[in-house]
Amino acid sequence: MKQITLEDVSNWVPVREKDTYKNKMGHVLCVGGNENMGGAIILSASAALNAGAGLVTVASAPENMHALHARNPEAMFVNMYDVEAVKEILPNVDVIVLGPGMGTSKQSTEVFHHIIDGLNENQWLILDGDGITHYVNHKNSLDVPTDKVIFTPHPGEWKRLTDIAPPAEDLEENKQQAYGLDAVIVLKKERTEIYIDDEVWQNTAGNPSMATGGMGDTLTGILASFLGQFQNKKQAILSAVYVHSAVADELAETHYVTLPTKIIQSLPKFINKITKN
Repeated sequence: MKQITLEDVSNWVPVREKDTYKNKMGHVLCVGGNENMGGAIILSASAALNAGAGLVTVASAPENMHALHARNPEAMFVNMYDVEAVKEILPNVDVIVLGPGMGTSKQSTEVFHHIIDGLNENQWLILDGDGITHYVNHKNSLDVPTDKVIFTPHPGEWKRLTDIAPPAEDLEENKQQAYGLDAVIVLKKERTEIYIDDEVWQNTAGNPSMATGGMGDTLTGILASFLGQFQNKKQAILSAVYVHSAVADELAETHYVTLPTKIIQSLPKFINKITKN
């Protein structure tokens, strides 16, 4: 098993070209947040913006629009239950986060299928939270048109995907399941493991202060943001996992709990520091 280190990530995170502009930094679409769980998708979108995404659009329940814009006026918004509006925006994005706070209602199920049906082969898809639940419930009838898929399960969700019970420590068994899913797996645990290209990478950062709600939603935003910016997608995925936890490690020196909002606020400064190194 390989280790993700600060030295690796410092070499991988790209330094921005002087003549770059927003359309070269990736367009992220974050889909989720029903009327009761808007915070999840707002965290994802906030993380994507603060990790450097050029454009971020949020497709969510209409009740969440004002909360999103109060926090992130930089983000665009579309009603995720408006099928035509979603169909119009979907071809224009590079990376889709699908699932945080989405819920599992009939209406949310329809949204899930509209997104899957509207994907193209060049887009990256990150399935998290309720997106994983929808996938498990409907996988026999799904035709996902892209092979650029990332699952971000915690051990309980990994069990639903694979029947492997927590703590899921058998690397070879996990690799076989990842191969069967034909996807990248970011298995969230004390030392998160990434199953990618027949390799297993382990995160070397992270600490107990991260044990709070919204942490996974934040990770999805960083993942999506880096995928839109990095040429090397493996390095983007590995770097996102590390940066998310490394920021928390710095905060934990003075904070008992590292709230996702605090991690998000610290992202631009931390990423800038490691690129300077």
